[in-house]
Amino acid sequence: MKEAIARIKKESELFQGEIQDFTTLMQIYRSAIKEVQTKLEILDDTFKTRYSHNPIHHIESRLKAPTSIALKLERRDLPMTIKSMEEGIDDIAGIRVICNYVEDIATVEELLLSQDDVTLLKRKDYITEPKENGYRSLHLIVGIPVYFAEGKRLTKVEVQLRTIAMDMWASLEHKLRYKLKVGEISEETRLSLRACSDELSRIDEEMQNIYREVVKERPAPVRRHPVRE
Repeated sequence: MKEAIARIKKESELFQGEIQDFTTLMQIYRSAIKEVQTKLEILDDTFKTRYSHNPIHHIESRLKAPTSIALKLERRDLPMTIKSMEEGIDDIAGIRVICNYVEDIATVEELLLSQDDVTLLKRKDYITEPKENGYRSLHLIVGIPVYFAEGKRLTKVEVQLRTIAMDMWASLEHKLRYKLKVGEISEETRLSLRACSDELSRIDEEMQNIYREVVKERPAPVRRHPVRE
């Protein structure tokens, strides 16, 4: 009951005096998700036609809930305003791209960022440098123009790219973390989770090698896109 009251309080603080602006902004974020997801689906279909291979296994998307937005602003000691939302939070609109193989991640990144209307704002590579707990994924914050009645707005969307194995580990680790309080997770459990992540990474690499051998394919060069300051 107390948690429910706290959530309502956070949402009311966020909405106070800006309900219409908040509703409009969330609609813009929804549109940005649709724009990026459509781009990814078209790229996947095109790649399938040209190379008989789908780099994307599946795509998931989500719009951050008002309570989650309010709590994140509070954790960062930011005011409960629309401006703080736009400037202080990068992942209100989120898309998760699950790829079949590790090299598919670089392929999808390259194809997406090569589009003229997609701007790379931030890039965090947790595959090359995993988090301490074993989390692996490539995070891109991209800017996408969304057109509406009053004009257009460059809107941020977080795109997470990971393999099936990385996604399995992240999903199960997330459930475990929320089932137990962080302080209750033992050092032994943390080490076990990291060991599982490392083993899945090894399997990812081995599956990639098998795929290359089967199709006699070699990895294509990857061009890095500059992050806009």
